[in-house]
Amino acid sequence: MNETGNTAGKGPLEEPVSRRGLFKYALLGFSALVTVGGVLTPIIAYLWPPKQASAAGGGAVNVASTADVPPGTGQVFSVYNKPVLVINTPDGYQALSATCTHLGCILFWNEQRQLIACPCHEAYFNTNGAVVAGPPPSPLPTYRVRVDGDQIYVEGVES
Repeated sequence: MNETGNTAGKGPLEEPVSRRGLFKYALLGFSALVTVGGVLTPIIAYLWPPKQASAAGGGAVNVASTADVPPGTGQVFSVYNKPVLVINTPDGYQALSATCTHLGCILFWNEQRQLIACPCHEAYFNTNGAVVAGPPPSPLPTYRVRVDGDQIYVEGVES
């Protein structure tokens, strides 16, 4: 038999790959790699979460100037990635956790009532963090406040 005329022994792997076929295989491989990466990324992120800055090791954080929080007002600031409400009361500055102890909603200062209010379920706290009305089971944690000149500092440790 003639070697040039015999095609019975050739399989699909012995034929050369065309440019179109090469592109098809490359695209298939790339899409498979992207799919596997998309599935594995959240699994790996769940198993090895990023480390967060600890509030226990930190010192005082400069949150605002005294002009930013005039008497009778309050404002929410971030202290070590936690919302903290700083209030200017007649007794001085108070800093409390701005996270409601009921469902974790972010609190705000209600100037008309002169109380800390929760927008989710009408809970109210006084300037010491005690529950005045609503469903929260416990008072708000407080932070230490220090005023140096015209700057307000909040300690990163709850007390």
